Amino acid sequence: MTGWEIKKPTGMLVMPDGTALTGKGLGAVGEIVGEVCFNTAITGYQEILTDPSYAGQIVTFTFPHVGNVGTNDEDTETSNKIDKTAAQGMIIREDITAPANYRAYAHLDNWLKQQNLIGLCGVDTRALTRYIRENGMFNAALAHHPEGDFDTSRLSRMAEEFSGLEGLDLAGKVSTTQTYQWQQGRWQWQSGFDDTSSQPKEGGQQKHVVALDFGIKQNILRCLSTAGCRVTVLPADSSAEEVLALSPDGVFLSNGPGDPAATGNYAVPEIKKIVASGKPVFGICLGHQMLALALGAQTKKMAQGHHGANHPVQDLGNGKVEITSMNHGFTVARESLPETVEETHVSLFDGTNCGIALKGKPVFSVQYHPEASPGPQDSHYLFDRFVAVMNRADDAQASGA
Repeated sequence: MTGWEIKKPTGMLVMPDGTALTGKGLGAVGEIVGEVCFNTAITGYQEILTDPSYAGQIVTFTFPHVGNVGTNDEDTETSNKIDKTAAQGMIIREDITAPANYRAYAHLDNWLKQQNLIGLCGVDTRALTRYIRENGMFNAALAHHPEGDFDTSRLSRMAEEFSGLEGLDLAGKVSTTQTYQWQQGRWQWQSGFDDTSSQPKEGGQQKHVVALDFGIKQNILRCLSTAGCRVTVLPADSSAEEVLALSPDGVFLSNGPGDPAATGNYAVPEIKKIVASGKPVFGICLGHQMLALALGAQTKKMAQGHHGANHPVQDLGNGKVEITSMNHGFTVARESLPETVEETHVSLFDGTNCGIALKGKPVFSVQYHPEASPGPQDSHYLFDRFVAVMNRADDAQASGA
């Protein structure tokens, strides 16, 4: 596997064994290390690079032309409480495409510099993707030096010494450190973001949701708001007592990066208490994985993971197939699900678990991103389902059931 031949490489990706892919450096100047994965989406590069779930990873885009919609202030997924881009770096095949979109405010290369994010182009991303599919995700060092002065041996050692994501808790690094309120709704064409959408629908009562931030995406918060929820966001290490003290109608467990078992060391005991309280619970991705751990299942590392916006998932309850967006390198081991847990969704790519529900309880979660809209809105129903679950729980409490 070799990089494209150029006279003076200014960018380089170096593996632990010293294998190096050379090309043109993009964005910020410097060196970083991370786990290399690939993403098959043909749109949404800004959302992907700012998704906190990509912390610790270098994203290879399989789509060759990246940059045509530029960047803007509205498509950033990292919480405004965090001032750093989530991903470690970016690898693309062709040089960045000039922006040609009415929403663009900056060229992608300028945005990468602003975000202190390193990029590399001129690499055969098809060969790199096939390598990952055959050998699994791997650790590597990514470097950009305008003069092309690289110490390949030192970069190789950096990659070799990187611990990898297995056993690594990253949620605490991307989580908010302070409690805050959220009410902004989803973006609407021509009118922008809806700041009044958290009002209850059809005369219902507004629901108060406490969201535990393990690396939450802003559009998840917007979807909860659009569904009629008032959202309070808490740090990842918040206790169950702190959550329940806010008297929520429901608790949301967010997406996030790293190993669910590592973050679960402090989060899973609290999730167990929240489930035991009887409060409705809804989890996405890392939240799904840690809920599964709290309910007695196990998680495991995947070879290449699921990263893209074209993943078909089947709802086992009604047979419906949803086209979903995914970003995870760990999965819930479906064979480990206890009898008290029902499998609700499954990947049609490889049969891995994509959803669970606790039998007889208002507790459920999914492995994919229903807020990402690749279908485009195949999975938005899950936020309305969460509201419906909270309404039923309130009705049952009012009737003394």
